[in-house]
Amino acid sequence: MGAWRHVDPKRYGRLLARVLPAVIRSEDENQRHVREMRTLDDRYDELSPEEKALADLLTLLVEDFEERNYALKASTPHSRLQTLMQERGLKQRDLLGVFGSRGIASEVVNGKRAISKAQAKKLGEVFRVPAGFFL
Repeated sequence: MGAWRHVDPKRYGRLLARVLPAVIRSEDENQRHVREMRTLDDRYDELSPEEKALADLLTLLVEDFEERNYALKASTPHSRLQTLMQERGLKQRDLLGVFGSRGIASEVVNGKRAISKAQAKKLGEVFRVPAGFFL
């Protein structure tokens, strides 16, 4: 609470009324908040305690929006396999030597069947990556 002791509620209230920070629900709202943050960042060393509090609030709002909308999803063995196949222009049929049949290849590539340790080893050899990449 230390920083808040120096914030004048009336001055802070006027800043909030001017900027109208709120939970961000669209890219336009996000850009508006980012522009306001940049304006404050450009003169950060000169900011009043109220402006610093507003900068902190805007930062939290933008981070929350971007985390909800742009966070990278964790990759899975199947998504890594699909990415490697796409990068090399390979189709399921190109991996029949790894999986032994079209049905198993289809199930593995589409995430309906887990990649076995033996398959991971063969895929590692094909793509020149560690077998653990597919487990």
